[in-house]
Amino acid sequence: MGYDKTQFRALIEEVTNEIGLRSDAATEILLGTAAQESAFGKFLHQTGKGPAHGAFQMEEGTFDWLKEKYREKFPQIEGFTFEQLRYDLRAAIVMARLKYYSISHPLPDAKDLAGLAAYYKRYYNTPMGAATEQQFIESYKRFVA
Repeated sequence: MGYDKTQFRALIEEVTNEIGLRSDAATEILLGTAAQESAFGKFLHQTGKGPAHGAFQMEEGTFDWLKEKYREKFPQIEGFTFEQLRYDLRAAIVMARLKYYSISHPLPDAKDLAGLAAYYKRYYNTPMGAATEQQFIESYKRFVA
């Protein structure tokens, strides 16, 4: 069982708006990332060998880097802890959005699912990650569309 897509979309929009980073493209890529990384909230701690946490399966090194990089610009993240990503959707959404915000290349159009998948793979999952663009597309269609 995972998140209700309508409620989760609304929460992503609310949280990203609060930090001034809301866009349709950001909403769609975050929905797709959660769909691919945690089966839309089914897995809140990475199964198997990985150390990732939360709906967006962020690793601690990435979390720490983002906190250091953005703590002055986004002071609300100062109190966040890595463990919090497993149970605090607001913290998880903020940190995942900051991960995408850290990329200098602009997000693809919100309606370009293939473009969103390629962006996710290149910048979030990385070329060394196990996920594929096709898996992102399939997960998005299964949980979000």
